[in-house]
Amino acid sequence: MKKLFFIITIALGLSMNAQEGQFNLGANFGLPTGNYSNITSFALSVEANYLFDISENISVGPSASFINYFGKEENNVGFGDIQFLPLAAAGRFNISDEFTLGADIGYGIGINTGNDGGFYYRPMLAYNISDDISLQASYSGISSNGQNISNVGLGVMFKL
Repeated sequence: MKKLFFIITIALGLSMNAQEGQFNLGANFGLPTGNYSNITSFALSVEANYLFDISENISVGPSASFINYFGKEENNVGFGDIQFLPLAAAGRFNISDEFTLGADIGYGIGINTGNDGGFYYRPMLAYNISDDISLQASYSGISSNGQNISNVGLGVMFKL
């Protein structure tokens, strides 16, 4: 499954190589939800994507992220950080000049020992402050074997 999502992401990027696109780089802060909210205190992530306009209001392209869920201490037991490297296909729909709806779908590769990763999804809503900066609200999750690690986040994205 990991290989399939990786191949799809690479193929999407290579097939659109001849088209002009937009490189974006961002960071997010999230509050954990789901099965692991009791052992993690917050999440930080960084994302890079390269989006191609396929119409006036729709953009698609590959996306890569790094997410770190910071473990916390409960009853004198310390829980370690949980880390993922999501590789995804990203889609964005411009509702207006100010607002954009989007989603990233792919596979979150588990980085820690014993972390198998899983299906990655991230719906988001962005408010465009300027042509180059947007604020984002998102829900980011990774599901595997009936377990879900997720967060509700706020972030900023820069068009470079």
